[in-house]
Amino acid sequence: MKLYNTLSREKEDFKPLKGKEVSVYYCGMTLQESPHIGHIRAALTSDILHRYLKYLGYEVNLIVNFTDIDDKVIVKAEEEGKDYREIAAYFENEYRDVIGRLNILEPAFYPRATQHIEEIIKLVQKLEKKKFAYQKDGDVFFSVRKFKDYGKLSGKKVKDLRSGSRIKVNKNKEDPLDFVLWKKAKPSEPAWFSPWGKGRPGWHIECSAMANYYLGDTIDIHGGGSDLIFPHHENEIAQSETATGKPFAKFWVHNEMLNIKGEKMSKSLLNFVPIRDLLGEFDPNVVRLYILQAHYRNPIDYNTEMLKQAASGWEKIVNFLNISKGAGGKLFSNLIEDFEGKMNEDLGTPGAVALAFDIVNEGLKADKKEIGSFRETLSFILGNLGFDFGKEKQELSPAIEEIVRLRNDLRDEGDYGTADRIRAVLEKSGIFIQDNSQGSIWRLK
Repeated sequence: MKLYNTLSREKEDFKPLKGKEVSVYYCGMTLQESPHIGHIRAALTSDILHRYLKYLGYEVNLIVNFTDIDDKVIVKAEEEGKDYREIAAYFENEYRDVIGRLNILEPAFYPRATQHIEEIIKLVQKLEKKKFAYQKDGDVFFSVRKFKDYGKLSGKKVKDLRSGSRIKVNKNKEDPLDFVLWKKAKPSEPAWFSPWGKGRPGWHIECSAMANYYLGDTIDIHGGGSDLIFPHHENEIAQSETATGKPFAKFWVHNEMLNIKGEKMSKSLLNFVPIRDLLGEFDPNVVRLYILQAHYRNPIDYNTEMLKQAASGWEKIVNFLNISKGAGGKLFSNLIEDFEGKMNEDLGTPGAVALAFDIVNEGLKADKKEIGSFRETLSFILGNLGFDFGKEKQELSPAIEEIVRLRNDLRDEGDYGTADRIRAVLEKSGIFIQDNSQGSIWRLK
């Protein structure tokens, strides 16, 4: 398998550091807002990577963190008049609920930053001992210029950053480029005791500490949205590699943004679409299909028409699975090889999705001897892409199948009026009945 490595700016053959074990760290949500479809794109990219590594036979140790203490979390808690822990817990539960509905595999662990204050403090002390960190008036900063490789991930030059108008001014910094490792406590803010007085960790040091605690000094893959490349991931590299003297991550995998009218989706721009609302309108499989039809390194512009097209596409897939229900068959090895070839090329989900639709089209033309093999091959590919086409149907199947059988009996007896009334009632409940020469099939709208 080849993966595009942001660090080298090219596709590289993926080889784990330790045999069949793969360590993966993904930056998760800051818990100050409802998860939106932009967050879900990052989660689905992580999920596809997770699933395909497992498909290839690797043992994947995936860690996805939650940032539960941060300026944004504190501001939200103040706005709501609640404790920051209540705010964080609420949005974590909401995130994990939609992740479950989208059939995204759980990581090995979801650590919170506040669970690792001790590790964070030790890491800052190590940087201080190495003279790469300094304290002033309770704040601790990292000396960017001392890390000679600063900018190697983002491609940014230190000399160009110095004059940047967006560098935040802080009177305690020795250099405008330096970033905070530990923040002195402000009145009424959450705080922890430390060698520098009461305070709380900076954002960047949280991820370095958690990645190191769970996965060691060097990890196979670090991932997240492309908006995190600078400064977050650049700063993680600087502080982690200074502390350990080793490379922080072998591969850096970044998904592009999901935008609205060309702008990054975010609460601050008031242009975000909560995934909870979207799942009230579209099947989770439709959302997955919509996102996987684009390559993870290509930006997507949010478009409801494209979502509706994805819904039609998913309906076609489900229709074929229903039509071919009960037909036995074997996997087409040439189609599985085609699937692997597309996925081995930097997780090529657009090609894999296109292959799935080709299988549906061929399956619809197949005779009874082959239709089962097309069904089995399609189910195999969809399953490895994380589509969940059985859960809801399995829960409803026994009762609906009995109703459909009753309706078929009524049609055989010529009682089309009652059969039509049953069909109308089912459609109002979101269950579509399709009659054919062999009887009737049903599917969820």
